[in-house]
Amino acid sequence: MHRVLLPFEFFEPTTIKEVVELVDGDKVRVLAGGVDLVLKMRRREILPEKVVSLQKVPGLDYVEGNGSAGLKFGALATLTQIEQSEVVMENCALLREAISKIVSVQTKTMGTAIGNLCVATPASDVAPPLYAMGARIKIVGVDAEREIPIEEFFVDAGKTALGPHEIVTEIVVPSLPSGSGGAFMKLSKTAEDIAKVNAAVMVTLADGRCEDARIALGSVAPTPIRAIGAETMMKGQKMDKKTIEEASASAAEAATPISDIRSTAEYRKEMVRILVKDALQEAAARAQA
Repeated sequence: MHRVLLPFEFFEPTTIKEVVELVDGDKVRVLAGGVDLVLKMRRREILPEKVVSLQKVPGLDYVEGNGSAGLKFGALATLTQIEQSEVVMENCALLREAISKIVSVQTKTMGTAIGNLCVATPASDVAPPLYAMGARIKIVGVDAEREIPIEEFFVDAGKTALGPHEIVTEIVVPSLPSGSGGAFMKLSKTAEDIAKVNAAVMVTLADGRCEDARIALGSVAPTPIRAIGAETMMKGQKMDKKTIEEASASAAEAATPISDIRSTAEYRKEMVRILVKDALQEAAARAQA
C-alpha cells in the first residue's frame, strides 16, 4: 500500500455555503473523519484534486432528540458519539446495536455515521438500521435544501443521489411507535472484517400481531435493500414461528448477492434467511417486552 499521498489542494471552509460551492464532481472530495477517504487516497483508488474539510464548520457534531421527536444527528457526529449517546440508547437502540458490531475503536472514534453512508458501500453496518427505522437524509445545495428517504439516497455501489454542489448535513429518524422492537444481526469472517451479510429489522406489535415491519439487508445487492415482500406478508399476522419462517424465506429471495473473495452467493442467500429469522425472533421479544 502506498504511504505517501499525492499532492492535492486542501480547503477548510467555515460555513456550509462555502463547502457546497467548493464541492463539484469526483475531483473534489469532502473530508469528515477521513477513515475511508485517506485510505483510498493512499491506495491510489481515489485521486482528488481538492479535499474540502468539514472540521471547521461549527454545529455539525450534534446528536439530539427525545422519545416524541425521534433522533437527528449531524455530519460530524462520530460513530462513538452516537453509540454512547443517551438519546440513542433510549430511543434508537437498534442503531446503537449495529454500531457496537463495529469493533475498531479507531474507526468509531474518527469515523462519522454520515461519512459511512456517503461511501455508499452495500456492506455498511449503519445503513440497514436506518432503513429499518425509516430515516430521512437532509441534503444541502447551493440554492436549496431537500430531504429524501434513505432508500432513495443509494443509487449503486459507491454512488449516491448527491448532485454537484451538494452535501449531506443531517440524518433524521422518526420516533418509533409504542410496541416496537428491533434487532441487528451480522455475519463476517472475523469481528474486524466487513459484513458478508447483515440484517436489521423493526417490528411493531399489537395484541401479538404485526402492525408494521421493516426488514433491511446489507451486502447482498449493489445497495442496502428492503425486503418489501417479507414485510407485506407479515402485516396483520401473529408473530409466531410460521410467520417468522415464511418472512425469512421471502427476505432471502429478495437478496441478489454475488460470489466474491469473502463468500458465495448461495451461502449469502441462506444466511439472509437465518439472520432475518433470528432478528425477527429477537425483535418480537423486545417489542412484547
